Amino acid sequence: MPHVTVVRADNPGPMTLDGTRSYVLRGPGSSSCVVVDPGPDDERHLATLAGSGPVELVLVTHRHADHTAGSVRLRALTGAPVRAADPEHCHGGEPLRGGEAIDAAGLRVDVLATPGHTADSVSFVATAPGRSGPSEAVVLTGDTVLGQGTTVIAEPDGSLRDYLASLDLLGRVADGRVGLPGHGPAIDDLGVAVRAYRANRLERLAQVREALAALRHAPDDPSAADAVVAHVYADVDPSVRRAARQSVVAQLAYLADEPA
Repeated sequence: MPHVTVVRADNPGPMTLDGTRSYVLRGPGSSSCVVVDPGPDDERHLATLAGSGPVELVLVTHRHADHTAGSVRLRALTGAPVRAADPEHCHGGEPLRGGEAIDAAGLRVDVLATPGHTADSVSFVATAPGRSGPSEAVVLTGDTVLGQGTTVIAEPDGSLRDYLASLDLLGRVADGRVGLPGHGPAIDDLGVAVRAYRANRLERLAQVREALAALRHAPDDPSAADAVVAHVYADVDPSVRRAARQSVVAQLAYLADEPA
């Protein structure tokens, strides 16, 4: 199994939980490492990551600033290329491709395209070469699956349809494997978490359908999102009400595309 060091940024908040998690990965006996998600542009955080090196490669799970803002500075500190699915967040490296396998720091890192939270979201399956079996790999999920709570389908390009497909993809590699999320604690069995996430999404979708019927709104009604948030998410803390609305917008778009 890869050796994993967690470096948590000092950026707690309603959306980041106790802080964004950066991960330092290396294979057995490797002198170099791979960093997943540089995190915010915080000098102390980035110095800790750079000090874990030498850093051979930096990988990014998705574009949000709490994962990417430190990318340029970390490249300056380490010289390591930064690779992301979105070319805008690549620095000295090529864009990531779903299905790609990367060899670095004594590891094989398989790239999974897992859009939904954002269009550019990816996950990584990191395995030490020469090992086999589900317990010998870890899966880094970014914000696609969190260590606690649920994931926002983020505007402007989040998609519930893509997200459900991404959960299905993760489900095919997750059973028995440790999940390393962008926020919250490690997940002992990612397969269990993925199934719970999918069930939760479908339950919420059913609640939105019921709310639309009760409120006599069509999914594409301009006033539907706010009405559904008030109806379905009335118990949600105001600090995450905007995030709940983003997910409702994604749910309504999903329902609007359903066959009549």
